Amino acid sequence: MHSERDSETTFEEDSQPNDEVVPYSDDETEDELDDQGPAVEPEQNRINREAEETRETLRKDCTWQVKANDRSFHEQPHFMNTRFFCIKESKYANNAIKTYKYNAFSFLPMNLFEQFKRAANFYFLILLILQAIPEISTLAWYTTLVPLLVVLGITAIKDLVDDVARHKMDNEINNRTCEVIKDGSGSGAQFGLGDLCVMGVFCFEQADILLLSSSEPNSLCYVETAELDGETNLKFKMALEITHQYLQRENSLTTFDGFIECEEPNNRLDKFTGTLIWRNTSFPLDADKVLLRGCVIRNTDFCHGMVIFAGADTKIMKNSGKTRFKRTKIDYLMNYMVYTIFVVLILVSAGLAIGHAYWEAQVGNYSWYLYDGEDYTPSYRGFLNFWGYIIILNTMVPISLYVSVEVIRLGQSYFINWDLQMYYPEKDTPAKARTTTLNEQLGQIHYVFSDKTGTLTQNIMTFKKCCINGQIYGEWKPLPGPRACVTRQVDFSWNTFADGKLAFYDHYLIEQIQSGKESEVRQFFFLLAVCHTVMVDRMDGQLNYQAASPDEGALVSAARNFGFAFLARTQNTITVSELGTERTYDVLAILDFNSDRKRMSIIVRTPEGNIRLYCKGADTVIYERLHQMNPTKQETQDALDVFASETLRTLCLCYKEIEEKEYEEWNKKFMAASVVSSNRDEALDKVYEEIEKDLILLGATAIEDKLQDGVPETISKLAKADIKIWVLTGDKKETAENIGFACELLTEDTKICYGEDINALLHTRMENQRNRGGVYAKFVPPVHEPFFPPGENRALIITGSWLNEILLEKKTKRSKILKLKFPRTEEERRMRTQSKRRLEARKEQRQKNFVDLACECSAVICCRVTPKQKAMVVDLVKRYKKAITLAIGDGANDVNMIKSESRPWPMPLELPERRNGMDVLGGYSSLFSIVHP
Repeated sequence: MHSERDSETTFEEDSQPNDEVVPYSDDETEDELDDQGPAVEPEQNRINREAEETRETLRKDCTWQVKANDRSFHEQPHFMNTRFFCIKESKYANNAIKTYKYNAFSFLPMNLFEQFKRAANFYFLILLILQAIPEISTLAWYTTLVPLLVVLGITAIKDLVDDVARHKMDNEINNRTCEVIKDGSGSGAQFGLGDLCVMGVFCFEQADILLLSSSEPNSLCYVETAELDGETNLKFKMALEITHQYLQRENSLTTFDGFIECEEPNNRLDKFTGTLIWRNTSFPLDADKVLLRGCVIRNTDFCHGMVIFAGADTKIMKNSGKTRFKRTKIDYLMNYMVYTIFVVLILVSAGLAIGHAYWEAQVGNYSWYLYDGEDYTPSYRGFLNFWGYIIILNTMVPISLYVSVEVIRLGQSYFINWDLQMYYPEKDTPAKARTTTLNEQLGQIHYVFSDKTGTLTQNIMTFKKCCINGQIYGEWKPLPGPRACVTRQVDFSWNTFADGKLAFYDHYLIEQIQSGKESEVRQFFFLLAVCHTVMVDRMDGQLNYQAASPDEGALVSAARNFGFAFLARTQNTITVSELGTERTYDVLAILDFNSDRKRMSIIVRTPEGNIRLYCKGADTVIYERLHQMNPTKQETQDALDVFASETLRTLCLCYKEIEEKEYEEWNKKFMAASVVSSNRDEALDKVYEEIEKDLILLGATAIEDKLQDGVPETISKLAKADIKIWVLTGDKKETAENIGFACELLTEDTKICYGEDINALLHTRMENQRNRGGVYAKFVPPVHEPFFPPGENRALIITGSWLNEILLEKKTKRSKILKLKFPRTEEERRMRTQSKRRLEARKEQRQKNFVDLACECSAVICCRVTPKQKAMVVDLVKRYKKAITLAIGDGANDVNMIKSESRPWPMPLELPERRNGMDVLGGYSSLFSIVHP
């Protein structure tokens, strides 16, 4: 017996979600479960399947081949693809880009095709054709042709001007020259695939280039990626050690014959997998060694690189997509109005034609003075007059309506540009309307989805507190003895490397560092000084840190002020000043941070020969990997809760001693995983997991990220406009809740509901809906029942784990036990299909109920959510509420949320960057998109 309940066992309903846990990977929030195949299969089938998977992997990951200094290599026959009939073209694109929509031959037909998609234009085209028929024409054909040409001409000129600007921009970019290394000298030319080139400071990258060497130590290269991800902080790239050593001079670059096998061109800006084969040795390549098109070189005199993707194959061009014709609700409304008017016109013309045919039959045929020389029947005359009335009544269709709306939109864009309330005087930056298509959408937004960090907050991090060995530091404590009343800041003058910017009041921590009584305190700040990807340079004798994220910069600067200053790094070493003593450590491996791992580790060898692993990351992933014997585990967790209640951002720090033999065995696996050509990230993550276990907890850091000025006022104004605010963040529940109170999204009068509360409400609603169902369920009209009593101010705070539980998005963990499965009968297949349908229907109803419940709340805060969950929430509101929404974010983890819609709209306004002072809508210095339902 296959019951409905059996179909629901796909989800882990017996386990309660943990508010502190973030789904380890976005894969845990997939909408559907993959059907498990047979666990036992014939040997030959297994061999065939593995061979096919291997071929597919090679096709996917290893088909892009680039050879240095050899353009003829990429013109070989097996690299040619057939485009039209027998015309063949190389699969490798040249470095020319194309962003324009039309050319000299396609402009007229394509533009007319786009314009005749509008109902009014198409109607008048049909009208013009009818007027060319003498039997039915009642007006001269030019009376329709002239206004139609005026309307089409004005729109065509507007589109032509826009496209000419695109042509000019493309020509400017395509005609840029770069120094291509040929015969030991630099020559200006457009480069091609495999060419080696020289790039200088402030140079815009014109292709995706593998960094080979640079003027900086260890072949570092600093780049600004504002054109790619909107972030203005500098990032660094580092060449391979082998190319850094042997490819510094141009004469050695001309003889370079390296061969690259890498992934096919794609739009993943943060991912790159490849292998450099040179001197019979394979070297792994990743995104940190590639300069992407659109980035700008900073603080680097020159660098040498090799072109691996050019033109349309570059990652930024793969992200651009095709230019599409955008339509707003006004456009659809006008089309609907024109269709309605057209139907009315047909009905009126048909009525008049029928009346005319009746008149002809009764009067016209018997009136000799009305005879026109044509012996037509009354019905045929009525048919001809039907089209005549269509022509006569053409003024019912407002052909000028579209032009009027375009003029209004243009005027609105100028009003936006002239709006003094959106002018930012500190940087002399006004608002700028980048498109005239979406202006009216700004006034129709119902829901605003906002990230927290960098959007509601300033993204300027300050080290405030820490917990070391279970002890919280950072709060003011009275000093013993006569200095008990001292309340001044800590004096860092004893530290020659202190930057003087850190405001810290806990003198007891300084005493602990200087006395050395607790080794964990020094170990704590030493970890902050070595476990990072920050780069350093010296300017006027002062250390200047370049961090990829504000968090890292704040932590490294804090360690510097407390006596553990990061001084320099090379490919294989890192130098730190420990309370005035310089020590250099060998860097054996760096285990990179990513959104799945949520942690970063570094393995170093001390001058004494000991090997240690230092790790920092989110508390949820660190606590899973701690050794059972950690005496300060609970005290640190209590400190994390305290920090979260104060809206501070937290990280946990830990370390591990590694034996030489254990490291050598692990390093072999690490090196092997570094050069695999398929699924390299998965292979590396698996190797990382083997070493990142049994860790010893040191403590936790607490960083403050202040709200932007004017956030509470902005949210208050949005609320008065009946715009619902949803905050989607990855922070802890306590942090998110306190940020809600700080920005006045939550007030003392707000009744807060949590995941466990609404889960019970939704379960009750589902049971009631199931009980009301039955044979006559289809004939009963749906009844909208509110979840909460009217008049109450409620807010919803829900974590990612509860979100998966409520929306039935949890995946079961597959059993590793081999089970022999037999072919299903037709009846079993039918029952399985029905159970899946019932499950999908239940899941859809549950999600709709959740959206209805959440929309009854004045504010919703989703915390501990992954990027994919952010996108899922936005998609659910769009799907069930059919509302226009505004998605706001400033980081890579917000891209899924912004692009989750089937039709994302680009940012209609270029608003001034506003760190101090905000306006309604204009205050968010972030990337946002307006979403059409």
